[in-house]
Amino acid sequence: MLRILLSLSMGFIFLSSLAQADEPNTEVAATESQPIAEQDQRLPLRELRLFTQVFEQIRQGYVEEVSDTQLLENAIAGLLTELDPHSVYLNEESYGDLEENSSGEYGGLGLEVATQDGVIRVVSPIDDSPAAEAGIEAGDLIIKMNDNPVRGMSLQKAIEKMRGEQGTSIKLTVYREGEDDTMDIDVVRDIIQVSAVRNRLLESGYGYVRIAQFQRKSGSDFVDALQELKQQSEQENPLKGLVIDLRNNPGGLVPASVEIADALIDSGTIVYTEGRLPSSNQSFDATPGDMLEGLPVVVLINGGSASASEIVAGALQDHGRAAILGTQSFGKGSVQTVVPLGDGRAVKLTTARYFTPNGRSIQAEGIVPDITVERAEIRPYNFRQRVREADLEGHLETMEEDSKPADADDDGESKEDLSADNQLYEAVNLLKGFYLLGAKP
Repeated sequence: MLRILLSLSMGFIFLSSLAQADEPNTEVAATESQPIAEQDQRLPLRELRLFTQVFEQIRQGYVEEVSDTQLLENAIAGLLTELDPHSVYLNEESYGDLEENSSGEYGGLGLEVATQDGVIRVVSPIDDSPAAEAGIEAGDLIIKMNDNPVRGMSLQKAIEKMRGEQGTSIKLTVYREGEDDTMDIDVVRDIIQVSAVRNRLLESGYGYVRIAQFQRKSGSDFVDALQELKQQSEQENPLKGLVIDLRNNPGGLVPASVEIADALIDSGTIVYTEGRLPSSNQSFDATPGDMLEGLPVVVLINGGSASASEIVAGALQDHGRAAILGTQSFGKGSVQTVVPLGDGRAVKLTTARYFTPNGRSIQAEGIVPDITVERAEIRPYNFRQRVREADLEGHLETMEEDSKPADADDDGESKEDLSADNQLYEAVNLLKGFYLLGAKP
């Protein structure tokens, strides 16, 4: 039997382009592939003869000797690479790295990448990774590595070239939209330890949860984060609303995304998948209960929000459980299946498309936010001179003896300065509006 592991991530540098889960597992009999094979009972002999001829020409005439094993592995890789950007052949090293990634610790730059127009496109840098600290941004196009052009290079080959020992560096030449010239950015490789879920109180009563990617424990970590925020709020003021930050989250494991959406959705479908094999047709439904009991939720997304991030955003949007704020997401609406081949190798194959509860396929489209807010810099307007009542001679004194400054929070603590992140600032303001009006998004 073949053990098939589902995931919806894109491609982490120094790993494969997919993070996989060991559980839950789906056992599929090998015979399930027979109906597809029976559709074309005869193999194209002409093309097989052509392949044999080319194979022999390379063996005998290529300028350097290449082993038969290497040629065959290259051929297998080519079969998958030409299908779509996410189907790849995983050799022993790549398959091993795949398992490391799902645990949240691996070596590399901390980049999520995909191919675009013959070059490598940065989907998103991982939070606090060497790439993020070096200034690599979502949307950057990597056109050279150590001065060597990457045009025409496969995604897997590019990932391998960016791998290396901890402490070694690589020079990435990137093009950024809006810039006149390319930029050379040196990135020092390190062990990437991803803190997938983080939380804090933005202001008294308003919680914030950042999900960097969807790993094996992300679902349970999200539940723990909500419980912690509720406990912190009980000591001050009751929780009034929550911001879920999925910006630059490249995706990850399907079960984790389902768990996170299920924590806030009381009933109904979260996501479903459709493919050619019966095993590819699955539906994931919510279980009764909403941890926030209907409190308003705002989800932040941008162009770096992909795959499993889009599952969560799409489910909450379709159920009317959250307001989606930010910019249009990446648009990866396909499911990959990793099939172990033995000898530590595997094939990662796109086997299905996923759909939001309302039947939307976001493949190459993405999630369109309910409220579009582009990332921008907030600058306060400076009045030349602002005169208030208190500045007027002879003004009446306040009758409140215990009055407090207008900018102080209810508990006397100063509010967090959100001016550096205008999208988060707008999300909190939206939550306040929902709370004041007693409405649900």
